[in-house]
Amino acid sequence: MPVVLLTGFAPFGGEDENPSQAVVRTLDGEVVAGHRIVGRELPVVFGESLHALRHAIGQVRPALVVCVGQAGGRANISLERVAINVDDARIPDNTGAQPIDRAVVAGGPAAYFTRLPVKAMLVAMTRAGIPTEVSQTAGTFVCNHVFYGLMHALRRRRTVRGGFIHIPYSAAQAARHPGQPGLPVETMVSGIRIAVEAALSHAVDVAVTGGAEH
Repeated sequence: MPVVLLTGFAPFGGEDENPSQAVVRTLDGEVVAGHRIVGRELPVVFGESLHALRHAIGQVRPALVVCVGQAGGRANISLERVAINVDDARIPDNTGAQPIDRAVVAGGPAAYFTRLPVKAMLVAMTRAGIPTEVSQTAGTFVCNHVFYGLMHALRRRRTVRGGFIHIPYSAAQAARHPGQPGLPVETMVSGIRIAVEAALSHAVDVAVTGGAEH
C-alpha cells in the first residue's frame, strides 16, 4: 500500500504539548484514499529536524509528505504556500540554538512553492466546516526550516509531492493563553485527514480565491 508520511513536532517554547504531535499520533496507521498514513515526530531543532525528516523519507518511501506544525496565535488551519531560505529565530529551538539571518540551504534558491493542491484542500476543508486559510508565510523558525528543507529534498523527486500545514493552539493551550484562539484537537485531526484526502485526490489544483492582503 502506498504511504503518506505525516510529521508533527515535539513541544517547544515552554509549552507542555504540541497539537501537531497529537494529530500525527492519532492519524498514524489510518488508511486514507488507499494510502496508509505513517506518522513521525520531528525535534524542534534546526538541522536535526531535517536529518530526521530525510531519514523518514528514505525509510518509508512516501508518495506524499505532509509536515504539520503549531502556529500559536493563528485562528485557522493554515495551508502554507511558500517556504523561504531563511532561518531567523525569534526564540531559541529546543537545544538553545537561535540562528539569525542564516540560509536553510547554503546556495539554495530563495524560495520553494508547495507541491500540495492547497486550493483544493481549502475547498474540501471549508465545506466540512473546518476553519482554513491559505497562508503566504510559514515564518522563519523550525517550521519554515523543515518546509524549505522538505521541498529542497524533493526537488528531483518529481513523483513525490509535499508541503506544510500550520495548525493553531489546541483549545486547552488557548485556555492557558488568554485572548489567543485555539481549536479542539479533534477538529484539527479531522481537518488534516480531509487535507490529506484532498491532496491525494487532486493531481492538479483548482482555481479559487485564496489570496491575502499581506
